[in-house]
Amino acid sequence: MRWPRRVYGVGAEPDPRFTLANERTFLAWLRTGLALMAGGVGVQALIPGGELEKALAVGLLALGIVCSTGAFVRWAATERAMRLGRPLPPLRLAAVFGIGLALAGVVALVVAVRA
Repeated sequence: MRWPRRVYGVGAEPDPRFTLANERTFLAWLRTGLALMAGGVGVQALIPGGELEKALAVGLLALGIVCSTGAFVRWAATERAMRLGRPLPPLRLAAVFGIGLALAGVVALVVAVRA
C-alpha cells in the first residue's frame, strides 16, 4: 500500500518515465523553496537593519514555505492526473512566485541602495 492513497489508489500505473519526471520537478520545486528560505535566513542573520530588512526576510521565508507546500500539492495533482488519463493541472503558483520574487527584488534593491 503506497501513500498517499488519494494519489496511488486511483487509475492505472503510468509510464515510469513520466512518474520520474514528475518526481524530478517536485525536487526542483523543493530546492527552490529551500533556496528562498535560506535567503530569508541569510537576510535576517547578515544584514543588520530595521523593518524593511525584516520584511524582506519574512517575505523570502514565506515564499519558500509556499513553494515547498505547493511542490507537494502539484506533484500529487500531476501524478493523479497521469494515473487517470486526464490533462495535467495548471501551475497556479507561477503568478505568486513571479510577483513575489519581483517584490523581493525591489525591496532588496532598496536595502542595497540604502546601505
